[in-house]
Formats: sequence, C-alpha cells, structure tokens
Amino acid sequence: MPLGPTNRREFIAALGSAAVWPLVARGQEPARMRRIGVLSPYTADDAEGQARLTAFAQGLQQLGWTDGRNVRIMARWAAGNADNFREYAAELVALGPDSILATTTPAVLALQQATHTVPIVFVQVTDPVGQGVIASLARPGGNITGFTFIEFPIIGKRLEMLKEVAPGVRRVAVLRDLTIGTAQYMAAIQAVAPSLGVELSEIDVRDAGEIESAVTVFARSPNGGLIVTASTSTHLHRQLIFMLAARYRLPAVYPFTYFVREGGLISYDHDVLDEYRRAAGYVDRILKGEKPADLPVQQPTKLELAINLKTAKALGLTVPPALLARADEVIE
Repeated sequence: MPLGPTNRREFIAALGSAAVWPLVARGQEPARMRRIGVLSPYTADDAEGQARLTAFAQGLQQLGWTDGRNVRIMARWAAGNADNFREYAAELVALGPDSILATTTPAVLALQQATHTVPIVFVQVTDPVGQGVIASLARPGGNITGFTFIEFPIIGKRLEMLKEVAPGVRRVAVLRDLTIGTAQYMAAIQAVAPSLGVELSEIDVRDAGEIESAVTVFARSPNGGLIVTASTSTHLHRQLIFMLAARYRLPAVYPFTYFVREGGLISYDHDVLDEYRRAAGYVDRILKGEKPADLPVQQPTKLELAINLKTAKALGLTVPPALLARADEVIE
C-alpha cells in the first residue's frame, strides 16, 4: 500500500531514530574498566599494609577512579617472600594491567624482571638509581617511576635523636637489610658516630631467629641502643624487635611513625601514607596517557618525628622538653 505524506514522514522519522539509537546506546556505554595491579611486601591481614592500600585507593577516588566502578585494583601480598615476589609479579603482568603500584625495592625489582612495558609506579624504594631501577631521578627512563626516600642523609639525624633521648647510650646496633643500601647506611651513621661517642655494630634482619640471637648477644654489654632501618623485614618483625628492646631495655629509634604507635620509642621519617596518596596521582596521569619515563621520581615533602612517652617511662628515660616540642606526634 502506498504511504501518504503523513505516514511517509513518520516512516522516515522512525528509520532515522533506528539509525541514531545504536549511536546513542554506544555513547551511553560505560568507559572501559581500567586495571591497576598492586604488589605489596606485606601480608593480606597486616593492618599497616591495608592502611597503605586504602590511602592509595582514596587518592585514586579523589581523582575520579573508584574501585569496582571504573577501575579494578588487583592486590597481591608477597609476605616478604622472594619467591612470592617473583610469582606475583609475573601473575600481575599476565593480567594485562594499565599500571602497577610496586611497594618497596623487592617488589619493583621483581616487576622489573617481569616486564619492560607495563607502567610501574613505586613507593618506599630507597636509592632507585643505585639499585638500577631508573636512570636518574629527573629522567627515570623506561617504564618505571615513582616516589623514593633516600634515607642516608637523615639516618645520622636518627642517631643524634637517639642520643638526645638516651644520652647514656655508647653502643648502637644497626638493624639493616643487606639487600638495600647497606654501605650507604653505615657510611651515613659512621660520619656522625664519633662526634657522639658511639660505637657501631650491625645486625642482619633476614629472619626472626637471626634477629633475636643477634640482639640478645648485643645486649650482654651495657649502654646499648638500636637503630632500626626501613625494610620489609623490620616491618614484618617489628613486634619481635619491640619485645627485645623492652626485654633488654634498649632505647631504639625507628623508621616510621606507626612503629612508635605500636610501642617503639622514637621515629623520624617521612609520612608514608602521603606517599601512597601521591602515587595515586602518578597512576592517574599514566591512565590519562602520560609515560613513566616523563614523570620525574619524587622525594617526600614532609618529615615526621614521633615519640612514645609510655615506652620512654618503661625504659627509665626522660624525654627532653626541646625534643618533645619538635615532635609531630606524642603517644602518652
């Protein structure tokens, strides 16, 4: 049956609507779900590890990336195990992520072996240039960039603070991880030790048995104290270190504020949660098209001093008022 003028107009309008509908539907389709891997050295039930992941996720959310809506965060927990780092690095790369957050030196080194193309943003990596992770801080090159904290310039300051809170200390054992900058650590501390009248020794932190045995031997002589450096091992074994420091009445200075909140005496370092939030900014820029090679490696913008007065009292120490006045956080 031939169409009249009105019917013809309706038929043409219907055809036009049908042609436009797929375009409208396509325009309303959600954006592709982006994938972000996270390789963490901690255990999945570690409260501090979860706090860091939460800070990273919150940083992403502030930039418009919500886990489960337009981004999927895929976390793997290596629990400080070298085999786990290698296995989970390969697993994350195989999942085809848009970027990976690597926490600590072992994580970024494992990912460096697993991929040369997936963009990687690292946090808590000491001396990334010396470790061969990047070419330079200003021009990292390759597929890796991030946020470093070169502890060497301030580790001598930690020794000064330890002496300030415990002036009777004459012998100090440095608990350090052999895999991250041991020579630089010791050189930085040895540069100030003579002027403070302190004799230094070293303790490896590869496992709990080694830590307990070495600290026990060290504590047999009087006037001892500890410097605990930042590493996965000292994080995982921190409760043991607290217990040994209390048992042998050893004043100790730690790398992060959360050590002091959990029972450590004093800490001096950067705001680690802020580092994770800032890392979210780099991942955001990568998701929007920037390349890691063009993003300079950044260092912390804020250092924190924390003191636990309850621990000081248990050790028979009186914290000088001048040191308390400088503290960012005091636990009573």
